[in-house]
Parts: sequence; C-alpha cells; structure tokens
Amino acid sequence: MEHIKTDYCVLLYYCFTPISNPEQFRDEHHLFCISLNLRGRIIVAAEGLNGTVSGKKSDCQQYMDTLKADPRFKTMDFKIEESEGHTFKKINVRLKSEIVHAGLPHIKPYERTGKHLSPAEFKALKDRDDVVILDVRSDYEHQVGRFKNAVTLDIQNFREFPEKLETIKKFKDKKILTYCTGGIKCEKASAYLLENGFEEVYQLHGGIVRYGIEEQGYDFEGKCYVFDERITAEVNTVNPTVVSKCIVCGTASERMINCANPTCNKHAAICENCGWEMEGACSTACKTHPEKRPYDGTGIYSKKQNGYNPRIGWKMTAKHVAESCKP
Repeated sequence: MEHIKTDYCVLLYYCFTPISNPEQFRDEHHLFCISLNLRGRIIVAAEGLNGTVSGKKSDCQQYMDTLKADPRFKTMDFKIEESEGHTFKKINVRLKSEIVHAGLPHIKPYERTGKHLSPAEFKALKDRDDVVILDVRSDYEHQVGRFKNAVTLDIQNFREFPEKLETIKKFKDKKILTYCTGGIKCEKASAYLLENGFEEVYQLHGGIVRYGIEEQGYDFEGKCYVFDERITAEVNTVNPTVVSKCIVCGTASERMINCANPTCNKHAAICENCGWEMEGACSTACKTHPEKRPYDGTGIYSKKQNGYNPRIGWKMTAKHVAESCKP
C-alpha cells in the first residue's frame, strides 16, 4: 500500500463465495473489524461478503491480508482509495439473504456470470458499433455521473433491475458491457442476462472505481455516487464534464445532497445558491416540513458519535473474544 499517501484509506470489495454458517461468520467478522478500528458497512450472506470500510492504512492492510489468507476470499479484489480520515461514523456488519439486494437469490455468480473486462479492455471495446454500455445502477446514481453514451435504467433500486428485461431485450444482438460502482451489481445483472438468453455479456471488473484508478476515468461523465459520507467521488481526470442539473433551477451542478427533510432524504443535485435558498430541501414542501434538519451547506446529515461503542448489544463471550482476530 505504498501508493497511499494519507494515513487513511477506503476499501471497497465483495466476493461471491459459499459461507456455510453466515450468522457465526457475521459475529466473528464484526469483532474482527472492531479489533482493527475499521468503520463502514458490511453485508454477510450465505452467498458471500460485500463491504466498504475505512481505516488507517496499516489496519486496512491487515484486514486485506487476513481475508485473502482465507481460501474462501483468496480472489477478493479490493479497490483502494485515499482518504483524509474515516468516511463512516461506525461499523455495521449485517446478515442478509443477498450481499447485493437483487431479489435473485437463486443466481450464483461464482458458478456463472458475465466475462470480466479489465478497465483497459472495457475502454477499448466501449465505442464499438456492436457494443451497448449498460449502467445497472439506480437513477440517483447515474444522474450525477455515467459513461458517455451509456444506456441507463429508470430504477429506484437494484432489485427493480429484472423488471427492465423487456427494455434491454432490444440489444440482444449486441455485446452488452455492464458496469456499476464497484462491480458487485454487474455480477448478478450479467448472470441474469445470460440466464435470459443474452449471449455476449461482459462486465467492468472493479467497476467505476477501478476504472478511475487505472484509466483515469476517461469518458466517464460527472462524478461517481458513493455510499459513504463523501456522497460523490471524482473519477475522470482526463476529460471531465458535468452531467447533473440542479433540481431547483436547472443549472449544471454536481453538488449532491440529501434533502434536509428526514422523511424525504432524497438524493439530489442542487447548486450552492439554491442549497442555501432552499435550506437544503429539495422542494417547498420539504423546506417547510416541521422535522426539517438545519442546513450547514453540505447536505450531509451524519449521526454524531456521542461516545459510540461498537460493542453495545453484543454478548462478549470468551469464544467471541478468541475468534475476534479470525476472518
């Protein structure tokens, strides 16, 4: 990790692999993260592991080394980004039925999925006439940033992807190049397309994040929506442009906020002037909502730590303590 110049970094990763006792693994993995002072969001399921965590670079290195030493995760691909500090306030390790919610638990990407393309391979193929670039992310993600000429889907969340099959079928005679933030959604999306008769399906290995690192984000327009306190991250350092528009005045703006009304909490682009005028709200109704949060110019409403204790709610048995340093 010598290329990381700051004291902290962010790890984005996933691995589809059978986990025989996901509940026990979840408990042990939670304690392992605590021992390294990592913070973030991790999902454990019988089908694998998915997470984004932040921490000091030495702790993150130990985390990666330990996971890759486990035969189940030896092929884990970590996307590493520099950070000035933690990008999360706490650690959450949750047990779910899928590590990416697609409503497709029968699909096992470790058995069959689309062909992985390196960022360089993706870049070389993306502009061909026989290719369609398919963004499998939600609308609030691709509205702030997407690949040039990409086909986007009007979906609120990834579990709606199967509902768009009829929309995608018109591209069956093309090579389908799928992409998402870190690659995990493409694993199930590409496998689902193969299951439904698509023959040439590919996916950007490592997603937008890896493409930004290795190909400087060439032809990625706008910013990449990320699921931590940054909200968006820079991708394109070669030919950057702004594609999102302020939800209030319509001018070009890549400032993403969460609506100040917590009952709305909409992800939206809003310029700085409108942000202050609307007090961080996405509409007049939200601006006058009695529960509206104070706006400080960022549109980020993270919870204060207030003495956060990651062990609260856990029964710290001797076995848990002994297992806490295992993957």
